[in-house]
Amino acid sequence: MKDTFFRRNGLSIVVLAMMLAAWTAQAITGHAAHNQELSEHGEAHIGWIAYLASGDFWSATFENWESEFLQMGVYVLLTVWLRQKGSAESRPMDESEEENSPTPEHLQPKAWRHGGVVRWLYANSLSIAFLLLFAGSFAGHLLGSWRKSIGEAIEHHQPVETLGQYALDPSFWFESFQNWQSEFLAVFSLVVLSIFLRQKDSPQSKPVDAPNSKTGS
Repeated sequence: MKDTFFRRNGLSIVVLAMMLAAWTAQAITGHAAHNQELSEHGEAHIGWIAYLASGDFWSATFENWESEFLQMGVYVLLTVWLRQKGSAESRPMDESEEENSPTPEHLQPKAWRHGGVVRWLYANSLSIAFLLLFAGSFAGHLLGSWRKSIGEAIEHHQPVETLGQYALDPSFWFESFQNWQSEFLAVFSLVVLSIFLRQKDSPQSKPVDAPNSKTGS
């Protein structure tokens, strides 16, 4: 098969395209739902650009990104130390079964060859990146939801909370926890279902003829 740009990057391209399509659909339907809510309160509609700049849109966006990045960051870290017998998502129960063949030095990434702090950062860069993305998304969710709460407070002639006050508001944490629990449930499902179920040719699955007791892919 011809080695094309899409063949080399097809998975990331398709997933990114799906994400952008869904995000666009979120913006369109969110705008419609927001204007419907404004109509119910006898208020004027806002334009699509105004909606994209609103706390309502960014709260909804970052609320979901936050939980996804938390899920991946925590999952990457947990799989360093914890095992699940029979799961394709776990390291082998016997560490001697892991592949430890050294990479020729000239092929090693420059950051790894550098040593010291640079090597440590590189060796832990995946979890660090996910946790930083989580922190940024959490901050975006907080700011977006706070801006949304300001609009609602003004609309109902109620006192406006400061950012610090809103950060302790149960409604903000409810938004986060309802997503976090679903993400951890999804990880649990993948870990456990991969013990018994297979998907031919997927790297997330064990070989179709592998016994249930086999750990790791």
